[in-house]
Amino acid sequence: MSTRRVFVLFGTLLVLWAIVAQLNHALTAIRVYLFAGALYVVAQALFQPLRTGLVISLLGGLLCDATTPVTFGTHAFLFVAAHAAVYHLRDRLPRDDAAGRIVMVLLVNLGLFLVFSFTQVHRSPAPAAIWPRLLVDLLCSQLFLALITPWFFALQHRALVLARASRENLA
Repeated sequence: MSTRRVFVLFGTLLVLWAIVAQLNHALTAIRVYLFAGALYVVAQALFQPLRTGLVISLLGGLLCDATTPVTFGTHAFLFVAAHAAVYHLRDRLPRDDAAGRIVMVLLVNLGLFLVFSFTQVHRSPAPAAIWPRLLVDLLCSQLFLALITPWFFALQHRALVLARASRENLA
């Protein structure tokens, strides 16, 4: 496992986290929350060796756990589980095609969002009343991911190239 690769990819996750945090802050006036959990997982699962990808997904999950009011470890556990699932399917997925990457990110984000919502909805005083809002959040999140996924994959690739930690060395 390359330490340089882990630091570089975690740096890109920090950039993603900062962008999503700023967007969510700006969207509070219209009560919309963007969830971009799949971007913390899919690129690592598709292009990194298993151990390196798991470490990066775990670190991304811990970063999200540290900044949200949920039980610590929830994001980390879900991100590692999603990473393992995508990693085992990656040989059957079109990972060199931008459209395939976007579809994969959207499907993983849908799964993460639904699992996360079902695990957290019991904390609401009126669980049935929040599902319309969650649906709006999901739709906005999916649209956001469809737009940002190619940029984020390119950011990770260029960061690895600039740091001379090639992403092509799969183990």
